[in-house]
Amino acid sequence: MTDTAPRPLVLLIAEDEPLVRMAAADALGDAGCEVIEAADADEAIAVLDADPRVRVLVTDVRMPGPIDGLALARMAAARWPWVAVVVASGHALPGDGKVPEGTLFLAKPYTAEALLDCVRRAVKRPVKPMPAKLA
Repeated sequence: MTDTAPRPLVLLIAEDEPLVRMAAADALGDAGCEVIEAADADEAIAVLDADPRVRVLVTDVRMPGPIDGLALARMAAARWPWVAVVVASGHALPGDGKVPEGTLFLAKPYTAEALLDCVRRAVKRPVKPMPAKLA
């Protein structure tokens, strides 16, 4: 017997504030998504390298370490072009040239509904297909 149940959307949340990350993960999990959490860009990169199921990256702009969320978004677009990217920030603005082209912007603080809406829009955006060897 084959399993025909739809697979949940797999999302990666890169957010250094534990309470914000947990609230976002809970909201997305309650909506039926499988959520993977990362506390910084290095953790997010490790997840993206290891798990080809990730379809959406939600990243904060300000994170500790040498790679911030904007650099992570640019890296994701170059290395994992099949992953839709949402950049969240209370500091950067979508029109200031800092948010990478092709990403969606989510202003902080955001509600669970705003996050879900942004993720739904990100999933509908055209992205490059995943290479068959990773699918």
